[in-house]
Amino acid sequence: MKMVNIHEAKTHLSALVEEAAAGKPFIIAKAGHPMVTVTSYIPIEPKPRIGFLKGQIKIPKDFDRMGEKEIEAMFGEEA
Repeated sequence: MKMVNIHEAKTHLSALVEEAAAGKPFIIAKAGHPMVTVTSYIPIEPKPRIGFLKGQIKIPKDFDRMGEKEIEAMFGEEA
């Protein structure tokens, strides 16, 4: 991997960024010691979450009343 010093990186930043974007990463060094690696950016697309089960499940019309009698019986309320 290509290594450039900070001064050279500042001087040739545009060309180095173009190289990195084209798939040729490089290392920026300070006094000969590697400091950072510059690579191309790969965006991560978020996975869709809302509506991901649409059409796969069915909710009964009495969903808000399901188990009502059992719950009332547990808490001493008889219908």
